[in-house]
Amino acid sequence: MTLQNKLNLNQLNEIELQNLREIVSSHQTMINKFNEYAQKCQDQQLKQMFQKSAQEAQTTVQNLTQSL
Repeated sequence: MTLQNKLNLNQLNEIELQNLREIVSSHQTMINKFNEYAQKCQDQQLKQMFQKSAQEAQTTVQNLTQSL
């Protein structure tokens, strides 16, 4: 998923900007947790699922931060 247009920070109010910060922060936490779970996991399918989830969360963070 990529954002079609860059976000104009001048058009965002303080609450919207804070919400974006929280979304990015939450996804960074998800990345850390999914990677930790993947490292501890013995089951290969589960490990791949956690790794994929971490990568998807990373992509979301990148897309949001690049759009600001």
